[in-house]
Amino acid sequence: MQLSGDHVLMTVKVDHELCCGCGQCEEIRPGVFQIDGTVARVIVDVAPPETEAACRHALEHCPTGAISIEE
Repeated sequence: MQLSGDHVLMTVKVDHELCCGCGQCEEIRPGVFQIDGTVARVIVDVAPPETEAACRHALEHCPTGAISIEE
C-alpha cells in the first residue's frame, strides 16, 4: 500500500495468463490499459485518483477476471 497524503494509491494489474485481449478495459479506461498484441497491459505504475472509478468498472466487466486492484 502506498500513501499520498491521506489517499491510498491504487495499483492495477492484468494477469496475462487469464487475459483474452478483448479490449474492454482499454475501451473503459484508455490511458491506464492498452492492448499489446493479444493481451492488455497496464501502462501506469499507479492509477491516478481520477481514474479509480473507471478502473473498478473495468475490473467488474473483465470477462475473464484478469484484472486485479491493490490498494
